[in-house]
Amino acid sequence: MAEESQLTYKSIDEDLMATIHAPGRAYYVALIVTIAGCAVGAYSWWLQIYYGMGMTGLNNPVGWGLYITNFVFWVGIAHSGTLISAILFLARAKWRTAIYRSAEAMTVFAVLTAGLFPLIHLGRVWLFYWLLPYPNDRILYPNFRSPLCWDVFAVLTYLTVSSMFLFLGLMPDLAVYRDHYRGWRRRLYRVLSLAWKGTSKQWKHYTRAYAFFAALATPLVISVHSIVSWDFA
Repeated sequence: MAEESQLTYKSIDEDLMATIHAPGRAYYVALIVTIAGCAVGAYSWWLQIYYGMGMTGLNNPVGWGLYITNFVFWVGIAHSGTLISAILFLARAKWRTAIYRSAEAMTVFAVLTAGLFPLIHLGRVWLFYWLLPYPNDRILYPNFRSPLCWDVFAVLTYLTVSSMFLFLGLMPDLAVYRDHYRGWRRRLYRVLSLAWKGTSKQWKHYTRAYAFFAALATPLVISVHSIVSWDFA
């Protein structure tokens, strides 16, 4: 069993290192387009701060508008990543293996993107800490009857579980990069790989832990989207 696990780890090493190459022209084109999109977004946000929330179409009685729509959209994108990775892993779908890592990363980044819109919706985002229930003169406390309060708990829980699910799946790959690089990169990947060596005992615990997070993330899809749907109410 130990020899078989080492061979499996070695095959993963060879397959992954074969895909490592210098970025080409398409990478830099995509990078420039991404930076340009971020610049447009930053300029649009500056216009909102300077001219007010009316720039986004929010007024009385329009209280949410585009931001709540984008929030729910990105939460849905995150759920699709969990659907592809976690649920299909539990169903033992073989075609999942070609895209599951991208799906897990998509889940984490989509949840992070979704979390930006409630903050942007505040208008003066630098005062977001006014919403936190810390002791102050305003004597503010969470309203546990509000779906917005449970929205925060649901999204943060989903982000935590999805991040751990992604990191756990990356451990064998991080060990491959640890063995390939030298210098500060090797030290960085050594810390991130958590002393992964590909032994049969590690693969056994790894498989159990991965299945646990997959089973935990699946019901979170239902709970998070159910709570998010109450925002419209």
